[in-house]
Amino acid sequence: MARRTAYLDQLRAEGRGTVLEIGCGPGRDGEAIAAAGFSYTGVDLSPASVQACRELGLQAEVASVLELPFGDATFEAGWTMSTLLHVADEDLGQALQEIVRVLRPGAPLAIGLWGDVRDSEHVWEDGKGYGPGRFFSIRSDEGLRKTLQRYGELEAWATWDDGGAMHYQWAVLRVSVS
Repeated sequence: MARRTAYLDQLRAEGRGTVLEIGCGPGRDGEAIAAAGFSYTGVDLSPASVQACRELGLQAEVASVLELPFGDATFEAGWTMSTLLHVADEDLGQALQEIVRVLRPGAPLAIGLWGDVRDSEHVWEDGKGYGPGRFFSIRSDEGLRKTLQRYGELEAWATWDDGGAMHYQWAVLRVSVS
């Protein structure tokens, strides 16, 4: 929450007003972004998550990060937490290109996801048989930083452990002006 607050303070200081969240889930971050005075739009693959956002009064659309339903340079900032780890490595470039396309040149994009010391892809089952497993593409810090830098300037980078096997990766990417 402290990083989200600092990021929203940064957006306010830069005079930015519109924020796109990729992977909005049920709207937890969306509520905070909208409550901070920003014009918020969220996208998620899950119709149930989009419905939950709408019930909170948030603008949300069912959409894939691989094909966002917005025009070029629509948003002044982007936010995506724990979403890009569900994108396969071979599709990550397309996903980032699509995000950059809908953000204005020079926009900040906050990215968070789980990482590890090596790259790997897994389908993890929940162990209870509640449905299909979820796909995870876990990226090394070095690999993720290298990939992100193809789409802009990495302004912030941090990682932290939560006591588990992996760590969380946090970045703010200033998307390319071209």
